[in-house]
Amino acid sequence: MEALLLDVVRLHETWMEVVFPRQLDPSAVLGKWKPETGVQTVGYYLWAVLGAPLVAIAYPLLLVGFATRFYAAKLDSAVARFGVLGAVLVATVVWGSLTVVAHFQLPTDVMLGIGLASVVAIASAGLAAGFSKVGGRFVSVLFAYPFAMTAIFLPPVVAAVLTPEIGEIILPPSYDLARWILDTFLAVGGVNETLRGAFDLETFGEQWGLTGLGYLLMWVGISVPLGWFLGILVSLADLIRPKPDA
Repeated sequence: MEALLLDVVRLHETWMEVVFPRQLDPSAVLGKWKPETGVQTVGYYLWAVLGAPLVAIAYPLLLVGFATRFYAAKLDSAVARFGVLGAVLVATVVWGSLTVVAHFQLPTDVMLGIGLASVVAIASAGLAAGFSKVGGRFVSVLFAYPFAMTAIFLPPVVAAVLTPEIGEIILPPSYDLARWILDTFLAVGGVNETLRGAFDLETFGEQWGLTGLGYLLMWVGISVPLGWFLGILVSLADLIRPKPDA
């Protein structure tokens, strides 16, 4: 309970820091800034009240950031031990083994779909590991997290596009998810109607002989902002709890 209370207090102090100085980490000499005039006092407490509901909404997201940071630290530790080449080799062994099993157990078209999905997964995992090794919060959020999400989401979709057996499992839920996103998040400003008028998810790309291109672009469009979102949450978690064991 003390840790939860500390998290909430620091999260609210982070909100206060947006407008007022020395709120999150007070100066050892000057201490925490406090209002000195009546106008400052009104503004200070009004800003504090406005931040309370935002903190209530943001704290569950902060918990997601803590969980994401925990597993990202595990992956970073593995990359640090094996290096980027080692991470690529591990991904190659895992996905290559799956492709070999598919070669002996499944039809050729299914095996080829899984094989190409494996290539996508290995490339994305290698890029995610490489950008995480470059260092810097900005690079990790901008590149490493989106490529990590792509390594998770895109291979099953590639296999589904190329193999009808897998497509029957993956594509219908993807279509339902796309419709839900259009009717909720993208309903603002008529963005959903613009996208619906621009292309059809199921037929987009067929004119170029690229069946399933719409599904691939959809999942890239999900994985990239989702990676940014998770990266920002991890950055917020680092700000609220600077040390992983705090």
